[in-house]
Amino acid sequence: MKRLILALLTGAAFAASSPVYAAVKTIVLVHGSLTRTLSKSMAITAFVSIACGGIACAQTAAPPPTVTVAPVVSRQITETGAYIGRVTAIDKVDIVARISGFIEQRNFVEGQQVKKGDLLFRIEQDTYKAAVDQQRANLEKAKATAVNTKLQLERGKELVRNSNIPQSTLDQRAADDAAAQASIMEAQALLEQAQINLGYTEIRSPIDGRIGLATFTEGNLVQPSSGRLATIVSQDPIYVTFQVSERNVIEYRQRVAQSADKDPHVTIHIKLPNGTDYPLPGLTNFLDVQVDPTTDTVTVRAKVPNPNGVLIAGGVIGVTTERGAPHSALMVPQSAVLLDQAGRYVLVVDSAKKVEQRRITTGVEQGRDIVVTDGLKEGELVIVEGVQKVRPGQIVTASVMPGK
Repeated sequence: MKRLILALLTGAAFAASSPVYAAVKTIVLVHGSLTRTLSKSMAITAFVSIACGGIACAQTAAPPPTVTVAPVVSRQITETGAYIGRVTAIDKVDIVARISGFIEQRNFVEGQQVKKGDLLFRIEQDTYKAAVDQQRANLEKAKATAVNTKLQLERGKELVRNSNIPQSTLDQRAADDAAAQASIMEAQALLEQAQINLGYTEIRSPIDGRIGLATFTEGNLVQPSSGRLATIVSQDPIYVTFQVSERNVIEYRQRVAQSADKDPHVTIHIKLPNGTDYPLPGLTNFLDVQVDPTTDTVTVRAKVPNPNGVLIAGGVIGVTTERGAPHSALMVPQSAVLLDQAGRYVLVVDSAKKVEQRRITTGVEQGRDIVVTDGLKEGELVIVEGVQKVRPGQIVTASVMPGK
């Protein structure tokens, strides 16, 4: 064993200053009974362990982890708010029958565009034409009766002056003449009502819009109690309604009050259900007068152009509102923002390549970036890739994200 150790000490493999040399030398200087007690295998094991430890000490430290960073940038942004909205028609009319009769014609194709005044349904007219003729005859009869009563009244006046009839007879003739005039008015009103009913046999569109499914077809008997025959909704422009929190309404009113522009209307942009952006912006024109107590929100309505009928009444869409004029704001990629129980933070790499944890306050999202309102300065570098490999206080190798 001694010869083995001496051979290692005197071998060319170890320099006098080597850690391994010092370790082996220590073994030699240990009390002589060590070599007698240890077996050859145990001595070799102890030597290998010490030698490996010495070699590890001789090795260089591991390289610092590599991370990707992005600078904090300042951009001009317009703050926005995102909501869920619903499309509603400005005008919606349920077409109903106002008289009873069989449908003779249906003059539209379901789903087509119709104009105000277009004929939609025609109900059989014969009965109503006959009623008009009858009331016209009654009117003429009443007029003839009135002519006779007027003549009798004038004749009675002459006879009373000559004392040929009593005054009571003249009074009766005056009453008969007044009744005849009233009969004319009554007959005239009945004639007008008959003409109105005849007009109701032709059901025309009261608005411009798109007509839906027909509930009744030709040959069906309809009456006022039959309900809706079809529905027409206006298409262009159209309304979009959405719910805004009371807090947002108050904040917006305060910004308007402090701004030189006192226009209370807000521009909105729409995202369609398929994820695409609707090209035409809208403008708010109504804010409800009360807060919904169940949701603490206020209904806002906007008017949006819809020349091609892309927006369909009743549909659900995304609504983005612009909150005030553009202003400068600090922004970082959303991938840099981390969250724990204490709130949001980022990992910053300083000029000495050391990692620092920084608590931040965030604002609205802008695509893949997010606004930072407090906690960072423009130009500072935040880690966007490799955050799981580092900890605060650690030295890192940083590379800037392409395009930043």
